[in-house]
Amino acid sequence: MFSTILMFVFSYLLGSLMPGFWIGKFFYHKDIRDEGSGNVGTTNSFRVLGTAAGIVTLALDLLKGTAAGLLPLLFNSNINPMLVGVAAIIGHTFSIWLKFKGGKAVATSAGILLAYNPYFFILAISVFILVLLLTSMVSMSAMISFSFAVFASLFYHDLVLTIVTIILTIFVFYRHRSNISRIKNGTESTVPFGLYNSIRQNRHQ
Repeated sequence: MFSTILMFVFSYLLGSLMPGFWIGKFFYHKDIRDEGSGNVGTTNSFRVLGTAAGIVTLALDLLKGTAAGLLPLLFNSNINPMLVGVAAIIGHTFSIWLKFKGGKAVATSAGILLAYNPYFFILAISVFILVLLLTSMVSMSAMISFSFAVFASLFYHDLVLTIVTIILTIFVFYRHRSNISRIKNGTESTVPFGLYNSIRQNRHQ
């Protein structure tokens, strides 16, 4: 019982680590909460701090989710890694180091999927990349890839995987509710590549 509680505490603390915030503070002397979208996650790190910092933030956010998902292995526990990983997602969203505020947990959630089922992770991330290349929107890519993950999980006949992916998808949509409004209004931020971005640039030439 104590080891189970310890796993969830460690998972939460791992999720609470905010690489985008610390990289901005220590290496760029910027608080990314004050710029761009104000989010402390990967997308705003790319936007405010640049490509190099964004890639590092993405990798670390992904890895902390993977580390959380591997805790049952470290503790020699039979508890499902997806359940332990949920604590990391809570930590990322409500970080103890940032007065219980945080990011949208997309990369961290993907990291948990990587620890639990690498093949499922590859499938979900492939959909994410495909949608990103078409829409040029990270928010749209996240919502569609997680929705697809719910559908795909049904073929794995893994009840825990399906339940957790449904919860994560609902959570991702909730955290992106302001993005949904901007998508509807045509004012959502885009990455500097992809089909949609190319079409939009051609229209303004």
